Amino acid sequence: MKRLSLFLVLQLISFSIFSQSNISGTITNTNGEPLIGANVQLTNTLKGTFTDLTGKFFIKNIKNGKYTIVVSYIGYVKSSKQITLEKDLLVNFKLKRSSIMSDEIMISSTKVGEKTPATYSTLNKKSIAENNLGQDIPYLLSISPSVVTSSDAGAGIGYTNIRIRGTDANRINVTINGIPYNDPESHGVFWVNLPDLASSINNVQIQRGVGTSTNGAGAFGATINMQTLSLEKDAYAEINNSIGSFQTWKSNVRVGSGLINDKFTFDARLSKIESQGFIDRSASDLKSFFISGGYYNEHDIVKINISSGKEITGQAWNGVPKCKLENDSVGMAQLVNDDGWSDAEKNNLFNSDTRTFNRYLYKNQTDNYQQDHYQLFYSHEITNFLNINTALHYTKGYGYYESYKYNKKFSKFGLGNAIINNDTITRSDFVYRKLMDNDFYGITYSMNYKLKKINASIGGAYNIYEGDHFGNVIWAQNALNNFEKDYEYYRNKGTKKDFNIYTKMNFLITNKLNVYGDIQFRNIDYTIDGIDDDFRDVSQNHKFNFINPKAGIYYTINDKQNTYFSFGVAHREPNRHNYTDADPSKPMPTDEVLKDYEFGYTFNTTKTVLNVNLFFMDYKNQLVLTGNINDVGSAIMANVDKSYRTGIELSSGLKFTDNLQWDLNATFSKNKIKNFTQYVDNWDTWGQDVSNLGETDLAFSPNIIANSLITYSIKNFSVKFISNYVGEQYIDNTSSKERKLDAYFFNNIKIDYGFKTKLIKNINLSLMVNNIFDEEYETNAWVYQYTFEGEQRVMDGYFPQAGINFLAGLTLKF
Repeated sequence: MKRLSLFLVLQLISFSIFSQSNISGTITNTNGEPLIGANVQLTNTLKGTFTDLTGKFFIKNIKNGKYTIVVSYIGYVKSSKQITLEKDLLVNFKLKRSSIMSDEIMISSTKVGEKTPATYSTLNKKSIAENNLGQDIPYLLSISPSVVTSSDAGAGIGYTNIRIRGTDANRINVTINGIPYNDPESHGVFWVNLPDLASSINNVQIQRGVGTSTNGAGAFGATINMQTLSLEKDAYAEINNSIGSFQTWKSNVRVGSGLINDKFTFDARLSKIESQGFIDRSASDLKSFFISGGYYNEHDIVKINISSGKEITGQAWNGVPKCKLENDSVGMAQLVNDDGWSDAEKNNLFNSDTRTFNRYLYKNQTDNYQQDHYQLFYSHEITNFLNINTALHYTKGYGYYESYKYNKKFSKFGLGNAIINNDTITRSDFVYRKLMDNDFYGITYSMNYKLKKINASIGGAYNIYEGDHFGNVIWAQNALNNFEKDYEYYRNKGTKKDFNIYTKMNFLITNKLNVYGDIQFRNIDYTIDGIDDDFRDVSQNHKFNFINPKAGIYYTINDKQNTYFSFGVAHREPNRHNYTDADPSKPMPTDEVLKDYEFGYTFNTTKTVLNVNLFFMDYKNQLVLTGNINDVGSAIMANVDKSYRTGIELSSGLKFTDNLQWDLNATFSKNKIKNFTQYVDNWDTWGQDVSNLGETDLAFSPNIIANSLITYSIKNFSVKFISNYVGEQYIDNTSSKERKLDAYFFNNIKIDYGFKTKLIKNINLSLMVNNIFDEEYETNAWVYQYTFEGEQRVMDGYFPQAGINFLAGLTLKF
């Protein structure tokens, strides 16, 4: 019996071995010249490779069966061949030059290319569109490695944010078609200003760590590069509608002319999104449009993009106090007393829902903003291996947020006291607006060279930002004629000039070894002129010169395995608030420095992909909140000498059958400040208590992040089971168990069904059910610690996310 079992096992192994074959071939142009680095994909598998220095490719140990090989190379027409694999097979391709240039060339200098030693993930148009039912960009990226997302309104529409490896959005460099999107002063990214941008995106590349040189402020922990629509050769029309919980409704229309006379193309989108939000009074009313026109020929592209977004959102910025989440009546009473809440606010606190509470009661407590983008691109191919690209851009932003303030002194707004019936009134309720009126414009440029062993780029940008910040009082309960309508009580202007130039090169030493070098020079001139809302003169000027080098090696072990190592340096200047909030009696904040070390390994077969990445991010002078305040009591950020993030990122794809696939990733990390000093306001002494806490954890940096996506598809039907786990994270830098977000784990399910009719090319029905087990969790928070009457107390705000909720969508393609 044992011998029979052994024989059967050996037969099974023998059958398994002999039922696999190899695929090889050469990819050339029509002149027979090898195309180095051409992309080769085997459809319906997880297997892909690139051609070597002689244009050859090898894909080994493939299970016998029917496949399609797809070959692509920038500037050439994509080609595919269907094969039946029964034994080792030789398949050669001759690619034709495209009669039109590729859009990819316009931004190729800022994206990671093949065999570049960098840590990155890419999402294509299909994967973005499949999940786009109205939620903001961060939520469409939420299952990427090391990503954590949050929503102020609790349901992914309105104000949302993203962290990557614990790095906040102010340190993540975001570009759209190679043009910087971060606000130049705050460094922030406000996704709400471009509603439904996802419907106009062709692909997104997320680089983790320092990454490669790019335009804008530069990555200080991560980069998100987005490319909008690429050329569609055929005319199309598309209508999308989705509805869901919290009276959510998204509607858009997309149309495109296709390629007219092999030269011209036109695309347009019009979108509207509405949602009441999970949190009380957190409604969103969002509108946007996108228009693109292009001229293409064999050697040139001229393209213009015009887009606009307008948002009106209810403010949900304050969060829910922890005492309210825990229904702690004693704590709520203490908060009302210490923070001076009105009777209406007090009643709201005690009587509203525990998880949807919003302190703001004023009906027009809203954020209002419009942002218009104009982008003009020109690309020219000088030779088959050399092209130049340039872009002019202009962004106009204008908006305000309106707030109601209870029982504030007239002097807070620079007003004299009111006299009513011979009585002097020193306080009143106020409605005021804080406004922004800004212009951002500039030029980006690049030249790309790709021939045989060398893939090199030189590029850069020069951008100017001019932003007015001012405040108007529009109503005061007790003021009578004490001030003019829309009285302006402060104004200052920020002007920022940012120049950068970089050069980078990939050099193939052998078929297996590639070396990479990259260096960027960046010059910044930032001026603030005027008074702030606390009447301090914040006029100042700051200049920086940064040199940011990067280098690495990429080694192909065999057709299944490769590995890489990279080292990069990044500098980041302080943002506007770091300067305006700084205490003039203390040293000004200085620039932060990051040294990033990355080591990666990839294993790839037709059924399995495994990526392993080790990282060590070593910070010098990282700016963090310490509890310290300035001369008028505002919280300030301070440089800490040494801090770091280190960990391992694992990602894998397993294709069990043609219908069933499992993609998963996990990050295990340690995020520390070497020697942290805490400052706590003491209301009893009007001073601050200082404590040296030694090594502490960096805030909002969970040690574990894990995501899972199980996909089952058959014909026109698919179902996805999505899971997200985020470990506990501290909400300040003290490592206090009293001030942390608990770990959370939630699951979503997505169902799609598509079919077509004689009149409609494709009809797709979608259903997304989020948080299917109705977990209660919070994803973000803020905290202010103080001592009063001899007790340690806090004011805080946590951001609960919605329980079980749904979005259902209908897409019609013509």
